[in-house]
Amino acid sequence: MRRPFLASRLAGLGTTIFAEMSGLAVATGSVNLGQGFPDTDGPAEVAAAAVAAIEAGTNQYPPGIGVPALREAVAEHQERRYGLRWDPGTEVLVTTGATEALAAALLALVEPGDEVVALEPFYDSYAAGVAMAGGRLVPVTLELPDCALDLDALRAAVTPRTRLLLVNSPHNPTGAVLSRAELAGIAELAVEQDLLVLTDEVYEHLTYDGHEHVPLATFPGMRERTLSVSSAGKTFSFTGWKIGWVTGIPELVAAVRTAKQFLTYTSGAPFQPAIAAGLRLGDAPLELLRSSLQAKRDRLCDGLRDIGFAVHVPAGTYFVTTDIRPLGYADGLELCREMPHSCGVVAVPSQVFYADPARGRHLVRWAFCKQDAVLDQALERLTALPRR
Repeated sequence: MRRPFLASRLAGLGTTIFAEMSGLAVATGSVNLGQGFPDTDGPAEVAAAAVAAIEAGTNQYPPGIGVPALREAVAEHQERRYGLRWDPGTEVLVTTGATEALAAALLALVEPGDEVVALEPFYDSYAAGVAMAGGRLVPVTLELPDCALDLDALRAAVTPRTRLLLVNSPHNPTGAVLSRAELAGIAELAVEQDLLVLTDEVYEHLTYDGHEHVPLATFPGMRERTLSVSSAGKTFSFTGWKIGWVTGIPELVAAVRTAKQFLTYTSGAPFQPAIAAGLRLGDAPLELLRSSLQAKRDRLCDGLRDIGFAVHVPAGTYFVTTDIRPLGYADGLELCREMPHSCGVVAVPSQVFYADPARGRHLVRWAFCKQDAVLDQALERLTALPRR
């Protein structure tokens, strides 16, 4: 008998939940609070810089490592914000979004059989990236409602097969922002066990209520073992441009570049100088976006709470997580497939972010990076959601 077409290491991954839910949104005319993309553009100066680059003929392959202007701007940003100094020539690599950066890093650093410890619930590309590299994903769960990191559980998850720690903060989907004490504990463990660390920091500028994002690479002993990933999509609300980057010591960045060159090789020629221009605008547009999103977060949280959901208010990111049980529901996937038809709203079931879906079966994630009128329309429609 012919063996299955799909390689066994990818069995069970299937179509992403985001594609399914966004498809349902289109098919039913629903308000889409599922996939995390804004419905308004970022700074006009950044968009204008992209148009100018296109008109100037910046439309062919850029350098595989990224255009110098963007690599220099990333290095300047890291030093200005965090005091991290990276050589733009050897310690910054531009990627096709953060998802490619994460995949290329995992392909480059993980051998078959290696273990990758990640904070659960986790963005679904983590499991896919580890699987493609032939590794094994080991979850350490951030438990609602406070989502505090259990450092003892993290330490217990590390074995002689552990290759790296995959750390996401601000954390998607819970919205948790790791504290300095939690980060210090991760750093201590990584140094003690001589582990590599891959950090997903795409929401670095989207923190609320005074919470501060602190890069793990700033902690003692971490610069030489940390690969940091970020992205222009979340920072400037241009998610479709797919411009991301990694920073780290030359040896780590070279390893990622080796894998990345055989994925997309390069992309986004006119968008790279535009994002460089955006990073050089300073902190004002970043603060404007942050304050706007905090207000949207509060708007959606208040509305969902009024409807009857148990709401976990996030400290960062685009997303609110709710417990659906107060409304009589037990299965988030079932509810999310029902809502487009029953009330015209799309969200994402959190169970897809867990290694054991049962752990998140009662949770649903909602995106608040939308216009206020869209959030209000979704909340109005949700008042028609049947109670059980």
